[in-house]
Amino acid sequence: MERVEPMTLFGYEKLQAEVKNLKEVKRPRVVKDIEEALEHGDLKENAEYHAAKENQRIIDSRLAELATFLGCAKIVDPSELDHVKVSFGSTIIMTDVKTDEVFSYTIVGGSESNPDKGLISFGSPLAKQLLGKEEGDEVVIALPNSKKTFEIDEVKYQEIVFECD
Repeated sequence: MERVEPMTLFGYEKLQAEVKNLKEVKRPRVVKDIEEALEHGDLKENAEYHAAKENQRIIDSRLAELATFLGCAKIVDPSELDHVKVSFGSTIIMTDVKTDEVFSYTIVGGSESNPDKGLISFGSPLAKQLLGKEEGDEVVIALPNSKKTFEIDEVKYQEIVFECD
């Protein structure tokens, strides 16, 4: 059975732009670097050649990874989903019941996740524990060395403003 990765249109287009940049800019540049390094002769002690070949391997590996992501992508428009319960694209506002600290997370596709910005992958342990919950629910989140209890204050759709990398 083929794996399907939900992804926003923005995330899909961002990955396509990365592929285009790798194919049209970075890879041709590294091929040119390899050609120039070959002109220096002896490959055993040619650091420029070995560095360029390593860059080529990294680029080719990333292209293969992106091809897999894009091949498995299913574009989902979270604005069209019902966010009564936590689902893909939901923004969850929740409060730690002991400390009253408030947290906000948005569930996105794996390739779009950025926990530092509150964007968590739908496949992450945290998202898996939140999926299907509703406002008012208490959820016990298993952390690496403890458990914390949170109350879900709000579940909503909120458009994500992505920053370009």
